[in-house]
Amino acid sequence: MSVDLSFFRSQTAQNLRAEGRAEGRAEGRAEDILRILDRRGIPVPDEARATITGCTDLDTLAAWFDRAITATTIDDVLAEPAEPESPSA
Repeated sequence: MSVDLSFFRSQTAQNLRAEGRAEGRAEGRAEDILRILDRRGIPVPDEARATITGCTDLDTLAAWFDRAITATTIDDVLAEPAEPESPSA
């Protein structure tokens, strides 16, 4: 008896696996950020924890990770970067 495994080689299956890997990387990065903050003694309120763990954008998580290394408060980590000023004409 033969089993049809073509689905597992399909583009849909490949996309699902890629999506799962990206979600796993995001979850891991969020855990890393929280661990750094915990080890540094920086309190993380529930709302901020939910923001970090709910984020799926790897670029945002990377920025937060970098900030967590030197931040003194959770606000320092989650702060929006300042918009660059446009040059005067």
